[in-house]
Amino acid sequence: MCGIVGYIGKRDATPILLEGLRRLEYRGYDSAGIALNGDGRFQIRKKKGKIDEGLARLLPENPAHGNSGIGHTRWATHGPPSDENSHPHLDQSGRIVVVHNGVIENFDRLKQRMLRDGHTFHSATDTEVLAHLIGEHYMKVKAKSGDLHPLTLAVMNALREVIGTYGIGVLSVDYPDVMVGARRGSPLLVGVGEGEHFLASDASAVVAHTRQVAYLNDYDVATIESGRFDVTSLGSDTAKVQISQLEFGAEAAEKGDFAHFMLKEIFEQPRTVQNALRGRIDLEEGMPKFGGLNMTTAELREVDQIVIPACGTSWHAALLGEYLFEEFAHIPTEVEYASEFRYRNSPIEKHTLVLVITQSGETADTLAGLRESRRRGHKVLAICNVVGSTIAREADGGIYLHAGPEIGVASTKAFTSQVSVLALFALLMGRIRMLSSSKGAQFLRALEAAPQQIEKVLEQNDAIRRIAQKYAQCEDFFFLGRQYNFPVSLEGALKLKEISYIHAEGYPAAEMKHGPIAMIDEKTPSVFVIPSDGMYEKSFSNLEEIKARKGPVIAIATEGNTRIKDRVDDVIYVPSTLEPISPLLTVIPLQLLAYHIAVARGCDVDKPRNLAKSVTVE
Repeated sequence: MCGIVGYIGKRDATPILLEGLRRLEYRGYDSAGIALNGDGRFQIRKKKGKIDEGLARLLPENPAHGNSGIGHTRWATHGPPSDENSHPHLDQSGRIVVVHNGVIENFDRLKQRMLRDGHTFHSATDTEVLAHLIGEHYMKVKAKSGDLHPLTLAVMNALREVIGTYGIGVLSVDYPDVMVGARRGSPLLVGVGEGEHFLASDASAVVAHTRQVAYLNDYDVATIESGRFDVTSLGSDTAKVQISQLEFGAEAAEKGDFAHFMLKEIFEQPRTVQNALRGRIDLEEGMPKFGGLNMTTAELREVDQIVIPACGTSWHAALLGEYLFEEFAHIPTEVEYASEFRYRNSPIEKHTLVLVITQSGETADTLAGLRESRRRGHKVLAICNVVGSTIAREADGGIYLHAGPEIGVASTKAFTSQVSVLALFALLMGRIRMLSSSKGAQFLRALEAAPQQIEKVLEQNDAIRRIAQKYAQCEDFFFLGRQYNFPVSLEGALKLKEISYIHAEGYPAAEMKHGPIAMIDEKTPSVFVIPSDGMYEKSFSNLEEIKARKGPVIAIATEGNTRIKDRVDDVIYVPSTLEPISPLLTVIPLQLLAYHIAVARGCDVDKPRNLAKSVTVE
């Protein structure tokens, strides 16, 4: 949540910061601002609203220039969206400026003490309090000499008083050639260029300028100059930081010819699913292959329970993982909301594997669940998309999705990549136990066919748009499915809620008659995910119950099923595949349906209200 970008070098920082903020706007878009350091003063420009409606319009009227600067795009935590609450924030003296992601939990106590000391605050944010705190320490240390730069030392001393989470960028008007960054619980990286360096909360902000990045760890404090950077740690005498190569280029974080990032990412799924599978399939042995699990076959065979903490769309993928692990490997599996799991004292047996799932690798609740599990001595593996992310680094091992950057707030391609990887991992766990090589090879062949089958579903985009326009003004939806397609129904409902603001609920189809069917009427559509699988006849009976009450029905059915056309209002067909793989196909029409309904309603698809892409605060 929120986005930070900083630059120090020889170029004019303003266009670099503005471009970086646009690439980060999916992380927060209540307001945006920049601070340029030059000519012995700060030039601060900030404005409520989305970048192109606020800051980008302000800058031509009131330009700002300098060779070093920091910028921020905000997702409000303390104080409503406003010009005053926008970042950057100055300290009391006006000589320190700060941008901040995260939450300072003890800000009110610090603020009350500073008010008694004569400080004046101009916003309702916790960040301004942090800026004042750094400024206080700066006034005490700036005349001293030593191994640490005075600004770095002031930041470190201030952060020792702070309770909470932070990713920060700090400048001093006295040192225009120095920028300081620090993190605890909120992602931050240093971009390494030639004669210039960058600071960012997400690699997408700097990938147009460099693909060399150093991810900071919790408690790291980076001192950044145009030609070098150093990292020290609040938690120890040494800091271990290594420079990584980004897997993607600037074009991967651009919309191209698509109207929205979400639509682009929906259409990328044949390739991203293929990327998730590439190099991991051995048809001859009927076995998946993974290189980063860091567990031997003997250790994997000892696992007698799997617990999967996750959030949002990743939680829905985890539910599919539960079905897969139990069917293929006969391993009891529990799916947990990471936000609850981190605080529960749930009994977990010795040979339990904790498998965390996250697109960003920075989700606060999932990261906390990982750390708590490791404290208790459990092996933790991660399914993650972002190389170098905190969860990827702290897990004992894991599997990367290789889906490329996902910019749309509503996750699409990450979901299908997660499901693909879960299917492979479940098959691996089954093959080392009881599953035959022929069954394994059959499943792998079906998985390999999925990308081309997804292409066939995407060819129906225009037909799905027409269906979406038909139902765009409805205010309530049900999404119904059974077995493997129950989690798909949950995901379809979430997509519609996220981007169109329509009330939608996902249920196992048979549960409708236990209460929710009371809501059915002529104005409440039900989307039935009803492939021709082992549950088809039972699902069809549930569908008839909806039609008997005059409820409109949209069906997601298997190609060749002509019977269903006469019983539903609209039907979208998907190719035939094995039951466990069907979610990779059935979820695609639900993503497109949500997208086109949101567009028809005039919603901002890529930046839905109140949401941010990566939830790095509680």
